[in-house]
Amino acid sequence: MRKAEFDQEYVLRSAMDVFIAKGYSKTSMQDLKKATGLHPGSIYNSFTNKRGLLLAALEHYRTERLTEFEALFATSNSVISGLKKYLDHVIDECEREEIKDCLLQKALSELAQQDVEVESVICQMLNQWQTLLTEKFQQAQDSQEIPHHNDAEALAHFFMMSVYGMRTLSHTQPKKGALRQLGQSVFNYITQS
Repeated sequence: MRKAEFDQEYVLRSAMDVFIAKGYSKTSMQDLKKATGLHPGSIYNSFTNKRGLLLAALEHYRTERLTEFEALFATSNSVISGLKKYLDHVIDECEREEIKDCLLQKALSELAQQDVEVESVICQMLNQWQTLLTEKFQQAQDSQEIPHHNDAEALAHFFMMSVYGMRTLSHTQPKKGALRQLGQSVFNYITQS
C-alpha cells in the first residue's frame, strides 16, 4: 500500500493544536480530519491510529519547543537573560486566548495511569526539560549571574513548577498584568536566591 503524501509538519502542528484545545479523549477523528485535512484512512495509514498521531505530535512538540528554547538563548547575551526571555515567552502564550496549555501537561494530566507508554514518553520529555533547565541554572551559577544559595536542580524544579502553575492560572482569567507580575516574582526569586 502506498503511503499518503502530505506536509507532515503541518499535520503534526494541526494535531497538536487540536489535542491542546480539546484534550486527547475529546478529540474525534472528525476533529483531526478537519484540522489536518487528512482523511481518517490517511491518518490510520500514516500513524496507525489517533494514539499514534498523539505520540508523533508529542515528539514534534518536543522538537519544536527545544528548538524554540535554544533559539531564545542563542539571541541572549547571558544565560539569565535567556531564562527571562523564555519566561516572558511562556507568559505571552498564556495571555493569548488560543494557547494556554502545554501539550505535555495537558496529555499527562489526562492520560496518566491510563496509558503507560504515553505517560512514560511524556515523563521522559519532562525529565529532559528538567535536565536542560538544570544545566542552564548551573551555567548561570558558574558564570556568577545568579548566587549559589540554591542547588541548580532545585531552581530548575521551581522554575518548571512556576511555568506550569502560570499556565494553569491563566485559565482562571486573572486580571491583566497578574501573570507578568508573577513572572517577575519568579525571576526575582531566581536571581536573588
